[in-house]
Amino acid sequence: MAKFSLKPRMRQLAMGTCVLALLACNEGEDTNIGPRTLGSDTALPPMRTFVSTSASPVYRANADLVGDFLDLNFRIETGRRLTHLSKFPGPVTVRVMGDIPSTLPTDLARLIRRFRNEAKIDISLTNSADANITIIMLTRSQLRREVPGAACFVVPNVTSLEDFREKRRNHQISWVGISHRDKAAIMLPSDAAPQEIRDCLHEELAQALGPLNDLYRLPNSVFNDDNFHSVLTSFDMMMLRALYHPSLSAGMDRASVARQLPSIFRDLNPGGENRARTPTVETPVAWTQAMHQALANATIQVKRQQAARRAIQLRPGIGPDVRNGFAHYALGRLSMQSDPAEAYNHLRQADAIFAGRPDMAIHRAKVAVQLASFALRDGDGAAVLQAVDPHISAASSHENAAVLASLLMFRAEGLDLVGRSSEAQSVRLDALGWARYGYGGQSAVFRRLKEIQDLNPAN
Repeated sequence: MAKFSLKPRMRQLAMGTCVLALLACNEGEDTNIGPRTLGSDTALPPMRTFVSTSASPVYRANADLVGDFLDLNFRIETGRRLTHLSKFPGPVTVRVMGDIPSTLPTDLARLIRRFRNEAKIDISLTNSADANITIIMLTRSQLRREVPGAACFVVPNVTSLEDFREKRRNHQISWVGISHRDKAAIMLPSDAAPQEIRDCLHEELAQALGPLNDLYRLPNSVFNDDNFHSVLTSFDMMMLRALYHPSLSAGMDRASVARQLPSIFRDLNPGGENRARTPTVETPVAWTQAMHQALANATIQVKRQQAARRAIQLRPGIGPDVRNGFAHYALGRLSMQSDPAEAYNHLRQADAIFAGRPDMAIHRAKVAVQLASFALRDGDGAAVLQAVDPHISAASSHENAAVLASLLMFRAEGLDLVGRSSEAQSVRLDALGWARYGYGGQSAVFRRLKEIQDLNPAN
């Protein structure tokens, strides 16, 4: 959280878009790399995009949801408590300014429909300068100049980039003390991969409307700095629907909101009324600090590994807790170059933790990308298929095109190794279609494919 209380979305290596930690990510470079099995003059297939969202059950007891809601809405990431509920008191309008990428209108329209249908928020698009929320498209270099390290961010009481600069200089930007929201601005990258833009859109628009806090303990939410989820989940929509429930008004204090929440969630989530509560341990400050250091690109590698080990030792969760798995996953990613055996061990431990809950399927899919790299380097096609095949549907249902493309690229290599070359070519072409959405331009797509193909000893 920056000192002027904007809400930035950070991109860390441990959860970034690189296929493998041991390979460099050079997103902006122009290259002439072509896929070895397709030929450098091969045209990419059409971009694949998601057309419908698969609603998944919310696997939490209503008593847990009450606590989640209060922690999300009455705190900010610094730990500071908020005294009053903050929301837009009436209908919400959204407009877009700047150089609009071709994929944004469709993604934004889909998200607006989800807010209306799932969260029951009265929200719509407009071209009016009086819009409540203004989405401002900037290049990534412009974003970095405004807030170094932020992939995107949202600020209150702002209507333009010039307005943001002026109010930042005068220390007029803060979510603290706001109860009746009126205006907010979201800064998004115009030149990032389509999925990067969409991911930022989901998180920042959701936080412009609702919760200002992120909780590492949530396994099924974008309101979590681990970045496992790309799009708003059923849990997130339920939190927003509860926030905009008629029983809750902007400006209510915490105690008044707490009295209303049990009946609200009884109405919204009847299946969670008799579900057993999940033991919850508040995330220790020391664990959060350790993970922030582990994910800090500016920190030397050995320090990052040490920080990840501290986070593992602190073990804030009980049983299959997402924080425990995240710490093992981070150390696994960070160790792939220096100690592959240790990396493999921690990735397997992360997978075992994530396997303990049905709402951590996308977590396992991301681990599977890493585990498949070990099998591919060994030239074991059957092991590659065993690593990736169970998780392809999860990547698709969670609308993560980058992970889906990676899994399919690994699957194609595995199929080649077991002698199913014609099937491999079909899967590879499918992967390239998803990669266009997940990774962006042709050079980035082919670079991803080459990174994976270079792991195959048969190539």
